[in-house]
Amino acid sequence: MGFGNNVTIVGNVARDPELRYTPSGASVASFGVAWNRKYTRNGEQVEETSFFDVSCWGTLADNVSASITKGTRVVVVGEMRQQSWETPQGEKRSKIEITADEVSPSLRWASCQVQRNERADGGGGGQQQARPAQAQPAQARPAQAQAPAQDFNYDEEPF
Repeated sequence: MGFGNNVTIVGNVARDPELRYTPSGASVASFGVAWNRKYTRNGEQVEETSFFDVSCWGTLADNVSASITKGTRVVVVGEMRQQSWETPQGEKRSKIEITADEVSPSLRWASCQVQRNERADGGGGGQQQARPAQAQPAQARPAQAQAPAQDFNYDEEPF
């Protein structure tokens, strides 16, 4: 992910992902995300909708095309990229598209069951590491294990 043009959007999938393949065999999925903004202007309720084109590549593209459909609420993290082209009539066109690094369902109003896919590269080689022990809530920890209290001045900037 690049620096300076990173974005995170949350919205509803506006059109089903379209999965295509490049001549070299790389998969790419394209879909749209709609974001609604509601507010009151002069005592009247106003709703605006913004549409974002999203593309994703490789395994992410495969998983997105198999997992999300129109209407699914998603969280997309990626970078903005501008594409420019010229129409057959000689008109110059451009659009900004989000190239996704991560796409996930929003769990605010829905639930999902996560199914881990096997990695094409063999999964990182070696044994699966044991999961760390479940952390205890702070009130259940022995007093000597708790970090000493810090005296912070919250009126000062942290850096």
